[in-house]
Amino acid sequence: MTGEHGTGGHTVITREEITGVEFDWFATDAQGHVAQFLAAGDPYVPAAALASEELLEALHVWIDTRPETEEAHAPAGGFDEHLTPPQRRGAYVYDHVPGEAGVYRLVAAPRTPFQLAEVPERLRAYLAGITLPVAFGAPRLRVDEDGGAEMVAATP
Repeated sequence: MTGEHGTGGHTVITREEITGVEFDWFATDAQGHVAQFLAAGDPYVPAAALASEELLEALHVWIDTRPETEEAHAPAGGFDEHLTPPQRRGAYVYDHVPGEAGVYRLVAAPRTPFQLAEVPERLRAYLAGITLPVAFGAPRLRVDEDGGAEMVAATP
């Protein structure tokens, strides 16, 4: 991604860059748990998650290099099994629901989630700015560009 240079020397990621391509972002919930969101081309991502390509990448690396602390736990099984690496390291994992703007479904849930307090300080401030007003573990969430979120029922 190339993005636009924002304040503080951080590269801001644009919605145009993430529309229609794989893009993962992270957030915390009110309890301080962390989740990785697989946007799969959906541009309805909180603006705060797009604020720094450098900090987003550093957070990816930090989570990807944490030791695995538990077995895979993908409630739906099957296809979702390959989405469990962040969960095995303590993060929730949500995947975008095709055709539903801003809606994500839980694909992997850690038995022992790590806390925001465990994240290195320079990444903690970035991540704390993306705190969603929900509790991770909910089966489906709708997220908006302003950082709002709500639990939503599954559509039949």
